[in-house]
Amino acid sequence: MKYLIVGLGNKGEEYAETRHNIGFKVAEKIAATMEAPFSSTNFGWLAEGKHRGRKVLVLKPDTYMNLSGKAVKFWMQKENIALDHVLIITDDLALPFGTLRMKMKGSDAGHNGLKSIQNELQTQNYARLRFGISAEFDEGRQVDYVLGTWNEEEKERLSERIEQSSKACLSFVFAGIQNTMSAYNGK
Repeated sequence: MKYLIVGLGNKGEEYAETRHNIGFKVAEKIAATMEAPFSSTNFGWLAEGKHRGRKVLVLKPDTYMNLSGKAVKFWMQKENIALDHVLIITDDLALPFGTLRMKMKGSDAGHNGLKSIQNELQTQNYARLRFGISAEFDEGRQVDYVLGTWNEEEKERLSERIEQSSKACLSFVFAGIQNTMSAYNGK
């Protein structure tokens, strides 16, 4: 059994600590937990590890957010990974900071990374873990907020929230999406 976990983000040092890159941060935590180093490869950085006997590929696409779908599709095809074994980690403005919500399907909700994945896979039916970044910005300032860095209060809780997100993703691999949704959604 093979799984593909994809953390969405943007390459480059200028984006490393931004809210939009939370997918990369969670992916890094998952790889560290499995003691699987990332290596540069086609369409991004890939870590290959095992969790409870199951092969897990963790991908950080280097395509920039709006082309993430190309990386997801490439690795699904290359490794012959079924759609129900794919999990996408993304930021979500509609959720309070640090709130987790795993879903089996859904719209892109205006998120360019999810929009790209939906376009490439021609379906909305893939699992995603949404990490709440809240919407604490003035009208017209969404891009600045999403590409901005965490405030001090968020920084204090970020490590624990990333840890919880990592556990949810590995639960998806071993316990399945329904059990994971029950255990982690809203927490």
